[in-house]
Amino acid sequence: MKYSKLLQAILIIALLPIAAIAAEDEKIWNNVLKPEYFAGQAIEESDNVIELEAPVRAEDPALVPLKVTSKIKQSKDRYIKRILMLVDNNPYPFVGDFEFTPDSGKADIAMRIRVNSNSNIRAIAQMNDGKLTMTKKFVKASGGCSAPVGANLDEAMARLGKMKFRLEGDVKVGEPTSVQLMISHPNITGMQMDQVTRFIKKAHFVKDVKVSFNGKPVLTAKTDIAISTDPNFRFYFVPDKAGDLKVDVTDTSCETPTKRDVCTKGDTYTETFKIQP
Repeated sequence: MKYSKLLQAILIIALLPIAAIAAEDEKIWNNVLKPEYFAGQAIEESDNVIELEAPVRAEDPALVPLKVTSKIKQSKDRYIKRILMLVDNNPYPFVGDFEFTPDSGKADIAMRIRVNSNSNIRAIAQMNDGKLTMTKKFVKASGGCSAPVGANLDEAMARLGKMKFRLEGDVKVGEPTSVQLMISHPNITGMQMDQVTRFIKKAHFVKDVKVSFNGKPVLTAKTDIAISTDPNFRFYFVPDKAGDLKVDVTDTSCETPTKRDVCTKGDTYTETFKIQP
């Protein structure tokens, strides 16, 4: 019995720093992030609309896997319109704003992100009627945004903008089809040191992703420096017949990793993939 109480005490003490950080995150959310992104709007916190999967402790803070799973079916009358993702304690908390349509089939999205320090990660879903629902996970990580660029930056720049679609499973008309989009891009944060030159590299990252099928939007995303090197997204679309799955990706360069008032529009890269149900 004494040992049991001792273990409970040790566990409580060990969890105190995490609880303190999580509480501080709530201050950031309530005082900074919520007023910035959802001023004056009511947000319900639950897992009834979307659920967020994330590791408790990141094995690699520059490659933290996240998965958002929707709990409702996308229909013309009721669907998830967008999912905004934030990391409270990142230097630039905005991860991405992902827009969906009924043609998405499912408002699921998976990716790899950078987490710079222990933080709550939030996913906020907005329904087509405007209702907002938030879910969150606390992730322990350190240094994800400043992790070194690596020694092969020249090779990464040489394949910049190359993209590939990969379908998962059979394609069936009228049913949600899972697809993976892989983008070759170093997604430089502006906080990373080049391992060869020892200089901090200017921020250079994917800003816009637009996926369509036969001209109809499937997924539209605005992203930022929290998305990992070589962005990798998993999502759904509903093919109604044979056609073209197309993606347009635009990047940008910014003078600092945390300000967006001095940025230069980059290039746009396009890839098309033939779909045959």
